[in-house]
Amino acid sequence: MMTRLERYLFRNLLVATLYSTAGLTITIWLTQSLRLIEIVVEAGAPLRFFLWLLMLTMPTFFGFVLPIALVGAVLFTYNRLNMDSELVVMQAAGVGLGRLARPALVLAAGVMSIVFALNVWLTPMAHRELVRLEYAVKNDYSQLFLREGVFNEIGERLSVYMRNRDRDGNMLGVLVHDARVPGKPVTIMGERAVMIAEKAGAHFVIFNGNRQEMDQAKQRLSELFFERYAVEIKAQSGPRGERWPDARERSTAELLDPPPELTQYDRVTRQMRAELHHRLSSPLFSLAFTLVALATLLPSEYNRRGQTWRITLAVLVVVVLQAASLGLTSLSTRMAAFIPLMYGLPLLVLVPTSWVLARGQQRRRGARPAPTAG
Repeated sequence: MMTRLERYLFRNLLVATLYSTAGLTITIWLTQSLRLIEIVVEAGAPLRFFLWLLMLTMPTFFGFVLPIALVGAVLFTYNRLNMDSELVVMQAAGVGLGRLARPALVLAAGVMSIVFALNVWLTPMAHRELVRLEYAVKNDYSQLFLREGVFNEIGERLSVYMRNRDRDGNMLGVLVHDARVPGKPVTIMGERAVMIAEKAGAHFVIFNGNRQEMDQAKQRLSELFFERYAVEIKAQSGPRGERWPDARERSTAELLDPPPELTQYDRVTRQMRAELHHRLSSPLFSLAFTLVALATLLPSEYNRRGQTWRITLAVLVVVVLQAASLGLTSLSTRMAAFIPLMYGLPLLVLVPTSWVLARGQQRRRGARPAPTAG
């Protein structure tokens, strides 16, 4: 159980971490929203679809944001306590560096558990759904993405207009202008239409209308009245095969036991192996980053003006560690020899940081004056 003082430190660290996480999340959301808005607007999807895509982006970057927010919270909290002389009072009361560091380490363990759960379970699911929806918006044409009362451009030289929809999802008052065949534009009008998506491609089925084709070479107009007529949307693109999910979209169970059809591809196998070890090793950096922040701030002497250079040093070390982690993940897709370093790098940080904290504790004990005999 934590003492009242440790609970006070933990509460301050937790609040700072939540604020840091919220700030970083909003910043990343703003950058992601620009890309998603462009995709959604071009497809004419409703606002709720954009909001759902935006929500799906959260787990994909949360595993990266949480450790960074944690180290920022640790640096901010302990530096503020130092400038307010609270750390000096605590240490003068006999509180050692171990007790001062304990709340941050407990919080780091909690963040590490959250990141591990995200990496193993939630992030792959969210990333796969996000990529699937983006792919559907860009490559599949559904009546969901057709706006009412405007001409919707579908691919090249194909426009679709509809007046509105009924409760069953039928498109009413439909006009299709197809100029994909050079010199022979076709205009099709109908009372209603539905869209049918099949593996070979999607097509409109239009009911009770007429088809007008203009042969520009012969300057001749031909007209056909029909009760049912089908218009292929992607007739010239050929059948569309299934999209091949990359390693980040696959579940952890698939990475642990790859499907037999994938094991024959060495490159895919190496990517899946690297992704698996990245998911398992990256949570360790939550603890490593926290120890770096603690080792740079806690053993230092009191300075009312702050510890700017120590904070800068901690930030530089964290940036180098994060860059090295990304580099090792990339290199491990080429050579399996780099995989142990993905675990070794954060674990190696424990040695110097623990030594710095222990040395600072011993130095403070040695500097404390011995009691005099009465």
